[in-house]
Amino acid sequence: MPTETERSDQMIRLARVIEERAEEPLTLATLASMVGLSPTRLQRVFKEVIGVSPRDYQEAVRLRRLKASLKQGTTVTEAIFASGYGSVSRVYGEQGRRFGMKLKDYQSGAEGEVIAYACRQTSLGLIAMGATEQGVCYVEFGDDVESLIQSIRNEFPGANLIPSPAAEAPELDDWIAALEQHVSRGSESPDLPLDLRGTAFQIQVWRFLKSIQDGQVLSYGEVAKNIGKPGATRAVASACARNRIALLIPCHRVLRADGNLGGYRWGLERKRALLEAEKKLRNSTRDSVELNFSSDP
Repeated sequence: MPTETERSDQMIRLARVIEERAEEPLTLATLASMVGLSPTRLQRVFKEVIGVSPRDYQEAVRLRRLKASLKQGTTVTEAIFASGYGSVSRVYGEQGRRFGMKLKDYQSGAEGEVIAYACRQTSLGLIAMGATEQGVCYVEFGDDVESLIQSIRNEFPGANLIPSPAAEAPELDDWIAALEQHVSRGSESPDLPLDLRGTAFQIQVWRFLKSIQDGQVLSYGEVAKNIGKPGATRAVASACARNRIALLIPCHRVLRADGNLGGYRWGLERKRALLEAEKKLRNSTRDSVELNFSSDP
């Protein structure tokens, strides 16, 4: 009987096979035969370890290839078939859910979309925020304004970037000011509308992270359990690493099982400072509540 670690490694190897053969019509029965499991058992174990079903994982691989082909200038039809999709209509039927924009727009790097941006200095460094009509799509720490703006361009190369204030998003200045207050002055994290773009699993993780309160921390494994995928610890860590909306999606509140900080794309010192500041805020709020309660007649 394989151990949990051996079974996890087996599923990761199977995921690599799916990546290599993503253009093939891989059935659940075919994949199950590769690892000596029944299709039903494979479905459950793979989802526990990887975070999604084998079919959804294959779709995600195809989607990444499709996006890469479109960015390289391949025609939409050629990119669809080269990525392993069986028909053009199937992809167009799902484009809103999977892309958040039309395929032609994605091919041109979100051509026609307007993204307003603003930068502000905080106690933890310079931050930039970008927002579409749907909400904040980008929050990053950086060394200078030019590199932060270039990072937004790299993510949305065809979008029309406009500095705030602007008629398209006059509220952005208020949003980034609220975020700066949170970082530099210890106010509560602002609840702002977000424009999330990622796989279904990543978005599920990011939405759950928003429910973690200031001053609280969870392990990657605890996050996996809370979203109903107890075997998807590594996938949760990967989703945290791919988060492009710092602070508002508080991946800094997720630690390793042993309590160590783990990773943070904006630096472990920044992660430690955020956690310490939030812990102080939580303790001071609790002490204030207790004081007010004890003062009641």
